[in-house]
Amino acid sequence: MDRLIRKMRPYLLAWHHRSRSKSLMGQCSTFLHSLHWSFNGPESSVRRFSYKDIKRATDGFHRIIYSNSHGAAYRARFQDGEVALVKEVKDLNQGKDDFLKEVQLLGQLHHRHLLALKGFSTGHKRLLVYDNMEMGSLKEHLNDPLKTPLNWKTRLQIAIGVAAALEYLLLFSNPPIYHVSVSASNVMLDENYIAKISDVGLINSVGANVTVPHSSNSEDCMDNTYGDLTFQLGVLILELITGQSSENGTTDLIQWIQESRYRSSIQKMIDPDLGTNYDSRELKNLLAVARLCIKSGDKPKFSIPQIFRYLQKKAENTCN
Repeated sequence: MDRLIRKMRPYLLAWHHRSRSKSLMGQCSTFLHSLHWSFNGPESSVRRFSYKDIKRATDGFHRIIYSNSHGAAYRARFQDGEVALVKEVKDLNQGKDDFLKEVQLLGQLHHRHLLALKGFSTGHKRLLVYDNMEMGSLKEHLNDPLKTPLNWKTRLQIAIGVAAALEYLLLFSNPPIYHVSVSASNVMLDENYIAKISDVGLINSVGANVTVPHSSNSEDCMDNTYGDLTFQLGVLILELITGQSSENGTTDLIQWIQESRYRSSIQKMIDPDLGTNYDSRELKNLLAVARLCIKSGDKPKFSIPQIFRYLQKKAENTCN
């Protein structure tokens, strides 16, 4: 399935470039409209921030939102009142020209469920500046008792939004994105609880140059990417259902969903914040999706587009 998707990419991209000037109208239930994407040309509105201003705005890089192997993200408040999310890029082998090229390419990505890049800085740290999300991270809403609990419909929409963004990055981004991290920490929520993936990059795990990959090495990288993202999406769905975190090396959730008798303990694992305000059959179907995503490993049985359309169909049935 993944190899078929790779063969489709050139045709999808050609169609995309022909149609990007047309208005995407119609019912939100149709496949293409549901992607909610657009793609700018070479010009972008990304601007350069001074390192000094960012350091001051992040209180000396102490306002940490999340941190992982790819870098840390900080909440920044500038002197003019502007609020932003600042992400540190930790790639010591990446040259300045490569970083600037990555900034240019990331600035061209526009999708409803991707955090928009608004600027960058090259000083003692290489930094990317993104739009601020008023509601913070998904992790905060799942773990912080002071936050308003997320209802079932919102959780389902978050899963759909993340899947839609992943499909866009894998099928419609040119060059294809090689680094995407999906977790409750770096999925941000706007004022309408619309999910935005904040950890996206163009550098693969093998090399540091921002180039358009090709040959068998590209296929191997894409295979690994599909497997990793399918697994991460499954874990995120599991966290949305249980309200628990699988981060920081915790494997309890992942072990539970892979057990043959996991269904017998579902009621104990459901997030108490949901109460009884959810459809039992719908929840069990979603758990089955998470289980398939996690158990598939490097060779997922279902592609990201298939998962996205399945989730979307379930949401439409709920609304009807």
